[in-house]
Amino acid sequence: MTLAVRALGGTRPILAVALALTLVAGGFAAWAGQGWYGASHDESAAYAAQRDQALAAAEQAVQNLNTLDHTEVDQGLDLWESSTTGDLHDQLVKGRAEFAEQVKAAKTVTTARVLSGAVTELDDRAGRAKVLVALRITVKAADDKSSEKDSRMLGELSRTGTQWKLSALGQAPVGGTATG
Repeated sequence: MTLAVRALGGTRPILAVALALTLVAGGFAAWAGQGWYGASHDESAAYAAQRDQALAAAEQAVQNLNTLDHTEVDQGLDLWESSTTGDLHDQLVKGRAEFAEQVKAAKTVTTARVLSGAVTELDDRAGRAKVLVALRITVKAADDKSSEKDSRMLGELSRTGTQWKLSALGQAPVGGTATG
């Protein structure tokens, strides 16, 4: 019996240490779980994700609408139409045949490369965003001469289902005048 008591007496410090480590691990797990739950339910993270999706869609759509090869006009105009919605989409569809003839006659290849972009407004609930996109447009003429132009475009996006599409696009004003 004394041997059993000594064995129990010798294990108490080990049990106390094991219990303390278990409590510390449990406390850490609770703290980490609370942090994870808070981060996964943070509205600002969801808002930032929508902003990033809108910006990526805007940059791609603006690039699409400034890129067109006279040898593949129909594919290019299909891409234009799939990148747009609303009045802008309707305008592109309405003027498609006339524009295709003009591009084929001019025999130009226009390519665009996005330099930078920013979301200037985002209404996630309404599914609307405004963007500013800077790009470099290269136009190669039939005589193989090319020219480059930097451009800033203002765009409006509308969310259609789970996708953002351009609903308006225009040139951003350059410079300005002082008002007194």
